[in-house]
Amino acid sequence: MTAAAGGIDTATTADAAPDGVAKPLAGMRKVAARRMVEAWAAPVFHLGVDVDMTRVLSADLKSLGGTVTDAILQACATALVATPALNAHFADNVITTFQRVNIGLAVATEKGLTVPVLTDLQGADLATIAGKRKDVVTRARAGKLGMADVSGGTFTVSNLGMLGIDRFDAILNPPQIAILAVGSTVPTPVVRDGEVAVRPLAAFTLTCDHRAVDGASGAALLSAIRRAMEDGDPSADSPA
Repeated sequence: MTAAAGGIDTATTADAAPDGVAKPLAGMRKVAARRMVEAWAAPVFHLGVDVDMTRVLSADLKSLGGTVTDAILQACATALVATPALNAHFADNVITTFQRVNIGLAVATEKGLTVPVLTDLQGADLATIAGKRKDVVTRARAGKLGMADVSGGTFTVSNLGMLGIDRFDAILNPPQIAILAVGSTVPTPVVRDGEVAVRPLAAFTLTCDHRAVDGASGAALLSAIRRAMEDGDPSADSPA
């Protein structure tokens, strides 16, 4: 007797352990899965730099209620204002750029990955960004986000540095055209002014949709993010 004749649903039992439990995706997890498939179909390229975190780590972030992630979000917002071509969506062969900088932040929860959006970060100070980040992360982990909280992003940041990951390539978050992956800060020997010094470096990797972004534009954004992190000014020259 075949499995089908015996009333067994082979679609849910094939290649599964005898005590396996099927759990269909739903809600935001289902939306995330669909977006990942869309992202995987996009032709992307990756750009990477090592960012000197000395200025950020020496800043008094705690007095402002901030964290390194907040400083990264602020640097990205500042850089996106300076390079608005990447603060954009690509859909149906149309590139739409935005003046508002709405940055999604990848957050791990008990129910999986979610990307709440911090809205209107253009010109926002660190304390404002920290407040918004705390709000969305708290609600994300409590399962209290609505669809409006995960919609409207124009750029995304995924920071796995606190988990000990040195560097990684993030998957696009369609219809956004770029996403930044941030690794852990590692004490690293570097040459400064002809002398070897140890500096805290973190790998920043930008993933871009090549249909909407060329290499030079992506490099301009990533360089602006690095300058904002190292100097506080996306238009300043990087240190030697």
